Amino acid sequence: MIRELRSLDGCLDFILEINSDPAFSDPMLSTPWLLENNLLHAAEKPNDHLFGVCRDGALVGLFDFLILPGEKYLEMIAGLSREAAVYEEMAAYLEREYPGFQADFVFNPANAPLKALLERKQALFCPEQQKMVLSAPPAAVDTAGIEPLSAAYLPQYLAMHGTDVYWTGEKVAAAVDRFRVLLAVDSGAVVGYLDVTHCFDENEPYDLFVREEHRRRGWGRKLLARAVELNRPNGMMLLVETDNIPAIRLYESLGFEAVPGQNSLTATWRIGAGA
Repeated sequence: MIRELRSLDGCLDFILEINSDPAFSDPMLSTPWLLENNLLHAAEKPNDHLFGVCRDGALVGLFDFLILPGEKYLEMIAGLSREAAVYEEMAAYLEREYPGFQADFVFNPANAPLKALLERKQALFCPEQQKMVLSAPPAAVDTAGIEPLSAAYLPQYLAMHGTDVYWTGEKVAAAVDRFRVLLAVDSGAVVGYLDVTHCFDENEPYDLFVREEHRRRGWGRKLLARAVELNRPNGMMLLVETDNIPAIRLYESLGFEAVPGQNSLTATWRIGAGA
């Protein structure tokens, strides 16, 4: 049985026990700060919805979804269970209550029941990603040409920004309390950008892009180095595709290290579109 929860009272032992299992831990809860921010305070967030799945009076599944009805969008912020039947029940609930919504999932690649369910629902998968964290300040990098987003450059930024993502350029530019936008500017033209959070204890680059004709000229390195400078003294993490060796080498050169056991998969399910 699924029921919406108003608090997590009595759930902490279940959360910690499942999240300590390498096969079912949630990458969105991989640090004490993430656990606190993404789940333990979810009941205080107006757009978060907590769901418990119980059997014979015992909790067998716990989920936190960000749900935005006006945008027909939802995102699994946390999902904890070992049982395939629990994920099936949660999916059936979403199909009943949120048909036509775009649903994004970030989860542990070792979570076979959830992965199999999303594959059967014909979700679209991104390549597996490795988490890296900033472990040491990078050597000095020349960041000439890196500028903050301004009204003068806004049209160029929006024109090159990806549109097949939730955080479009328009949304990022409007969310000044959450995002910092840095631009790579060459002779007055915007040739790249970086969207990076700035409001958390551990911030994250969301989108890094450099025009193809300007790649391999150090712009990506400059953008990231400037982001690290402005982020101090907060921490920083990022996700990179596990087979993207050039990007991994770039991040390592800037002081990032891979975190073992914290890889993740991202999948997008258009609810109702899959079997």
